[in-house]
Amino acid sequence: MTRLIFLAAALLAATAGAVQAHAGHELGGAVVGFLHPVGGLDHLLAMVGVGIWAAHVATRDRRAVWLVPAAFVAVMVLGGALAVAGLRLPMVEAGILGSVLLLGVILLAAPTLPVWAPMIAVGLFALFHGHAHGTEMPAAAAPLAYAAGFVLATAALHSLGIGIGIAARRLGGLAGTRALGGLVTLGGVALLAAG
Repeated sequence: MTRLIFLAAALLAATAGAVQAHAGHELGGAVVGFLHPVGGLDHLLAMVGVGIWAAHVATRDRRAVWLVPAAFVAVMVLGGALAVAGLRLPMVEAGILGSVLLLGVILLAAPTLPVWAPMIAVGLFALFHGHAHGTEMPAAAAPLAYAAGFVLATAALHSLGIGIGIAARRLGGLAGTRALGGLVTLGGVALLAAG
């Protein structure tokens, strides 16, 4: 477990400069939509963090494994649609960075919450992430294909987070979840320092 934590921390430190590496994809459509969430450390950490949180909450309520990520995806699509419609949200990048930091701190604390609480929280986070996806959609991209791409990538990152969260819980118990929270928090601090 210690080696895994050290390796993950080293990867976070090595990639901290990739924070704003979203814009400028020239592939268009679903591929660009898929690349946007995985191409920026801020989106990547938040979406994996949502999966880890879902796995943690699922120790009390198994529905969390699908309800928490589904809430994120649904509101993320709404945020993307708002951006495509030309409705601007204030402080989107701050909201994205805040989501990473808050997810990290929440995982560090590992509170026992009813499933609706993380659903509401990740929904708020998702609004900012979705708005960023919609704002950064290339003009030549087909909106539905682009949205399908970022929805698929987000679901994959949530699934990865759920798997990591379950494995950490099995290997290290609650301390495993908290260690992952520490890594997400460190990633958020690195993003803040790089920003």
